[in-house]
Amino acid sequence: MTASTERYFRSQRVVLPTGVVPACVRVRGGRIDKVDAWEAWPEGAPLVDAGSAVILPGLVDTHVHVNEPGRTEWEGFETATRAAAAGGITTIVDMPLNSIPAATSPESVATKAALTEGRVLIDVGLWGGAIPENTSGNAQGLAQLLAEGARGFKCFLVPSGVDEFPFVQRADVEAALLQLRGTGVRLMVHAELPGPIDRVALEMAAEAPPPDPRHYASYLRSRPPSAEYEAVALLYELCKRSGTPVHVVHLSSASALPILARARDEGVPLSAETAPHYLHFSAETIPDGATWFKCAPPIRDAGNRELLWNALREGLISMVVSDHSPCLPSLKRVEDGDFMAAWGGIAGLQFGLSAVWTEASARGFVLDDIARLMCERPAAHAGLDGVKGSIAVGRDADFTFFDPDATFRVEASTILHRHKLTPYAGEILRGVVRSTWLRGQCVYDLASPAPPFAGRWMRWER
Repeated sequence: MTASTERYFRSQRVVLPTGVVPACVRVRGGRIDKVDAWEAWPEGAPLVDAGSAVILPGLVDTHVHVNEPGRTEWEGFETATRAAAAGGITTIVDMPLNSIPAATSPESVATKAALTEGRVLIDVGLWGGAIPENTSGNAQGLAQLLAEGARGFKCFLVPSGVDEFPFVQRADVEAALLQLRGTGVRLMVHAELPGPIDRVALEMAAEAPPPDPRHYASYLRSRPPSAEYEAVALLYELCKRSGTPVHVVHLSSASALPILARARDEGVPLSAETAPHYLHFSAETIPDGATWFKCAPPIRDAGNRELLWNALREGLISMVVSDHSPCLPSLKRVEDGDFMAAWGGIAGLQFGLSAVWTEASARGFVLDDIARLMCERPAAHAGLDGVKGSIAVGRDADFTFFDPDATFRVEASTILHRHKLTPYAGEILRGVVRSTWLRGQCVYDLASPAPPFAGRWMRWER
């Protein structure tokens, strides 16, 4: 849309920051210019009527592994953003791994950014990587990655699974928090500590016969809740001492929730997210050999899942993002079903909204909650509040036309990720994305999916 273009969007159900109401939204130059009563459309003016669909803000997914460059055969900007648009997502922020090179230097951030030009359907931001070389070692320094446009930083407290992204230890985290003090960005942490994992590994290795690697229970046992609990406890201590915000990514274990509650009560800036697969699936239902369910931390039992939902209701977990982490199907060891040897990561970018709504609506959550958990808070987390995440004057005109009552079965023919292997295949989900709009331009339409590459790189500007 050009600066002079004017268009109106309306529905009987528009999810605004103040609630769900009939509304007519005027868009000029790709931004929301006015939010008015449903009847406010001037007859003859360009109108997009959502009909019976709800108009949600475009979703913001701040935890996506696109893997390009270097592992584009796993995913890539074109396929990832196409799948995201089909899932109602208008902005993703790409994780600094598993690309080669990883986004741990200004040069590698610039390389990734250049690859988005003319090749993304939706907007894309980039996280940088905090590894020993640019934290304690300070060979590059995190400030230089911010200057290149990275929106914040991710680190691992355990091996990441790829050699080019080494994990950090306590001293590295302390040094990173010192560098980030006053920048306004959070340090994101994969919160598992090696100690508990190593202890269980020794126990399992000593057993005769050894645990069956085809059993999901064997893998679940290998990543105990104590690994998450001890990691979050460490982060609470370091966050409280430094005052620099810390964010726990993809929390799966409810054992750490009391620590988050303590942080909230004490005003310590420690936050956490969880992912749709932890809220939709449960360990008890994962079949033997179904390695496409493997991720780290793992999907835990149904009782744990309910505690995560309660934490979302109470605000202890602030948001839900996908942790979309696909790979080549061969790396999932589909032939032998070996959970212990398979790559860990869930492909689910396209189905996060529907999976979450399926479970949320059954537990009394409403559309306002979805907008808060999957739009508004992720946008603020990435420094995009004021631009993305809500239907309000001055924001980008990013919309999702969503039918919350329709259901669908996930079929291979509809999966737009690069590879079709996903635990959502065959699931019947509630909530259908009818269309997705970026700055007032349609980038996905269920009836006629021929979208333009309308997205941009969302460079960090302090």
